[in-house]
Amino acid sequence: MHEELNQFAKLQVRDLVPLPPGKKAIGTRWGFYQQEGIDYEEVFAPVARLEAIQIFLAYASYMSFTVYQMDVKIAFMYGKVKEEIYVCQPPGFEDTHGYTRGAIDQTLFVRKVDADLIVVQIYVDDIIFGSTNDELCTEFRKVMEKRFEMSALGEMTFFLGLQVKQSSDGILIHQGKYVDDIVAKFKFTDAQAASTPMAARPVLDADTNEAAVDQKQYRSMIGSLMYLTVSHPDIMFAVCQCARYQANPKMSHLTAVKLIFRYLKGKPRHGLWYPKESRFDLYALCDSDYGGYQLDRKSRSRGCQFLGDRLISWQCKKQHTVSTSTTEAEYVAASSCSSQVIWMQHQLLDYGLTFLNTPISCDNEATVLIVKNPVQHSKTKHIDIKVHFICDCFERNLICLERVDSDNNVADIFTKAFDTCRFNMLVESLKMIGFKD
Repeated sequence: MHEELNQFAKLQVRDLVPLPPGKKAIGTRWGFYQQEGIDYEEVFAPVARLEAIQIFLAYASYMSFTVYQMDVKIAFMYGKVKEEIYVCQPPGFEDTHGYTRGAIDQTLFVRKVDADLIVVQIYVDDIIFGSTNDELCTEFRKVMEKRFEMSALGEMTFFLGLQVKQSSDGILIHQGKYVDDIVAKFKFTDAQAASTPMAARPVLDADTNEAAVDQKQYRSMIGSLMYLTVSHPDIMFAVCQCARYQANPKMSHLTAVKLIFRYLKGKPRHGLWYPKESRFDLYALCDSDYGGYQLDRKSRSRGCQFLGDRLISWQCKKQHTVSTSTTEAEYVAASSCSSQVIWMQHQLLDYGLTFLNTPISCDNEATVLIVKNPVQHSKTKHIDIKVHFICDCFERNLICLERVDSDNNVADIFTKAFDTCRFNMLVESLKMIGFKD
């Protein structure tokens, strides 16, 4: 058991091995194929995607196990390593009962012991782990502390700027302290609270005739808000809209940014709730705002992915080309959403979970018909080939596209601003809740 854990931990120290004879050099994040004299001395740190962390926490809430955290004390002291270090178990010495590295996310390690499972996720020098059997967590912690200079931080409470509250009912992810900090930093502590982060009217545009404002302050405010969207999908649309005018911000843009801060002032204690008592099935919703960008008339693609009642990821992106119809805009948005779904499917395979025919809900009937009926493809030859990726996924039974009424499409919150009533209903659908410290 100790050798298994030692082999796992060594992967963090220095993932470098000489190029095998006859092997063509290919650059990778982990540095498998580095060549001496070129990039042999470079070190690559394992970095997990935030969606991977959220999947980890969603799985922990579903399986009702506690997530713990450890920190490597000497992660950035690159001394000479005397012994050979392997990025995988050498041929002839494979231990099938050891840790298995994730096929997609190589910062994830999983080990099964009979009916129990221990899952470990790495982010540079931070480690989070949890198990269905507490004895496996205790054993893992003791061996890591004995072999390396590491400190056990106990239950996970703060990770990558996210505050995590674990309870018997589920897991809450929020950035309450960070909200307090930026509200105080930009002097909105005594400001009047707003009910929504963006006014439905008028629509924000370039406003070239208005007075310019301080670029440095404007960009600082936008940067602070962008970091907050990690746990606040309710401000995603408003922040993305305001971020478009950082090159030449006007007074109307600054007013819109201030409204976001006033909204946060009124709801400083809001976060994503991952309930224990919820199913664990993968599904997604997508939407588009046809011609939503006034300057170049490009559309917006929006999507969000859930595991049961747990919001895992969300997207808010401008499309690369101008769509010639609402159907084309919705079709592009659905294809983008399906790409994220496929990534999540592969990520969940490492947890031993298989999801096929994942439902993606779209509120455009024509888009659903195009995906399901190959005859319709003759009418979509003008659409970029890569967008038809969704049709291939449908034919392989990886996803299924379903029609949803616009009023029930949660992804609508990422496409436009709403009045207070509609906005609050959509926020509730995202499973965002208020809480007390």
